[in-house]
Amino acid sequence: MKKTASAVWQGTLKEGKGTISTQSGALKENPYGFNTRFEDQPGTNPEELIGAAHAGCFSMALSNILGGAGLTADRIETKAVVTLDKEGDGFAITAIELTLNAKIPGTNDAQFQDLANQAKVGCPVSKVLNAKITLNATLES
Repeated sequence: MKKTASAVWQGTLKEGKGTISTQSGALKENPYGFNTRFEDQPGTNPEELIGAAHAGCFSMALSNILGGAGLTADRIETKAVVTLDKEGDGFAITAIELTLNAKIPGTNDAQFQDLANQAKVGCPVSKVLNAKITLNATLES
């Protein structure tokens, strides 16, 4: 299986602008630029998209692992905070913090923590990232 996304950029780094699109059409020529990446202006940025991909992938991986343990979540909510740090002459994504809140009938916190950590390690997006990935998981009753 292969999925595609594309980006178009015009101009210099600071004054230029670009658009990002995905094969599915979920993103279609969404604007991004220096100001949306480094100055908190409206629009998207690569780090935000990586965070969304990681949160979504992790949630699906956890659902799969829960199924293997005979469990079904009522709700899995994952937030990803992506840290972009200055590194030498450039930048690097150095960390991603996943915050998980889940309601899973029939489990206890020890089992939940174990299954959540399996998902953190096994999620395909986790595997491709070269960043420190942490997980704060809360099981709701």
